[in-house]
Amino acid sequence: VLNVIDELEPGDTLEAKVTRLAESELRRRLARYQLTDRQFQAKYGMTLGEFEDRELVAERHYSFEVENDRQDWDLAADGIRSTERQLAELLDLP
Repeated sequence: VLNVIDELEPGDTLEAKVTRLAESELRRRLARYQLTDRQFQAKYGMTLGEFEDRELVAERHYSFEVENDRQDWDLAADGIRSTERQLAELLDLP
């Protein structure tokens, strides 16, 4: 494992290498969550908050697609918040 990490992140200390790898993975996840959020915003023409305030799931008669989108969208929004928090902790940002 150490050889692979050394090849992926040459030089520096093991802690610095692992920190950079963790940062890269968190940024990749954040980008995926943000993409999902943007896709749903484009699909419904509103933010998740607006979607919930409008009670669109009920308005669309609890269709499987809308309920499923709502769950996926909520997971993406939670993922954005938690990943941003993890990144801030990792990078020791305020």
